[in-house]
Amino acid sequence: MDLTIISTFRCNSRCQMCYIWKNPTEPKEEVSIETLSKLPGGFDNLNVSGGEPTLRRDLAEIVEELYPKARILEISSNGLNPERLVPIIKRHPNIKVRFSLEGDAATSNAIRGEKDGYQIKLKGIRMLREAGGTDLGFAMVIQDENADQLVKVYELARSEGIELATSTLHNAWQFYKNDNYFYNRAKTAKEVEGLITAMLKTNKVKNWFRAYLNLGLIEKILGHDRLIPCTAGSDFAFVDPWSDVWACNVRSDLPLGNLARQDWSEIMNSEQARSSLGKVSACTQNCWMVTTARTAMRSRLVPQLPKLSPMAWVIYNKLKVTMGGKVDFASYIDYDKVLETPLVPRTSNLGRSVKAEIKVQRGLMTKEEHYPLAEFINR
Repeated sequence: MDLTIISTFRCNSRCQMCYIWKNPTEPKEEVSIETLSKLPGGFDNLNVSGGEPTLRRDLAEIVEELYPKARILEISSNGLNPERLVPIIKRHPNIKVRFSLEGDAATSNAIRGEKDGYQIKLKGIRMLREAGGTDLGFAMVIQDENADQLVKVYELARSEGIELATSTLHNAWQFYKNDNYFYNRAKTAKEVEGLITAMLKTNKVKNWFRAYLNLGLIEKILGHDRLIPCTAGSDFAFVDPWSDVWACNVRSDLPLGNLARQDWSEIMNSEQARSSLGKVSACTQNCWMVTTARTAMRSRLVPQLPKLSPMAWVIYNKLKVTMGGKVDFASYIDYDKVLETPLVPRTSNLGRSVKAEIKVQRGLMTKEEHYPLAEFINR
């Protein structure tokens, strides 16, 4: 099982597609190390995210608590405080770190509302590499504003000897956003084809399966159904800053329990968890993100291996590209079927003065008050 610890909603980025930074948590109310110590071992990928996790002064202590509990410990960061990760990487070089990067300097800084963010991240990745980091990379949210730079960011990552993870615009309680929609779905989706081909041309097996994951992103962008059904709550879960455990980070009606008040086994075997898992099987959201896609692609019998359908696609198209052929995207993707969605403009927050406000006594609020945007649509 994969688990994401959303350690804080505080964030020093001002992203146009995520409003966590407008809804920061009170530091004293954020999930504690004592609470995290209740987690069992045996997780596959355990991701410490936010908000921005480096804003937690006790991040190093959180890492020490969680590191033995997972095969892979990951830190998802905006990359603006790389120096805070250096001691962690020196102690645990194999920790997976991903910095958010959304294109070239002008594009990334505009999308994320960060002054000089691009250069800080690039220098930061090199800093962590020099510190001994062995699993470093960028993470890019594909959207209309940066889709044409996707392959360039991938080549930048390769030139730095690091990885590139991709996702697309989506709505979720974690981001306090329910109005992220593409302007031109077909145009944006077409740009992903170049990345898929580039990944299949490499000699890295991991890239070949990332190519399949990006095929799923094309379907997601166009508004099509998922390639593989979701396994939220059984194969992955989220812990929010108030220690509430959720089947996923999108639907605010899928709670599993609360880690501060319950043991993990009690949560996963509760009536509340059974009720939420029952809703997952009928879910119509199309949330093809790294967490939801990676777990869906895994074999039930041997979790380190993929299911037969993605494996067959990868083998066939890798051989085809290697022999000089091209991926026949038309045989997989119906570009004539594009979901229509509202046109909601996104505005860069770079240079804008937008106030973020911590609501008083948020820890005493209900889940509904924590996440007032009850309806989320991802198609």
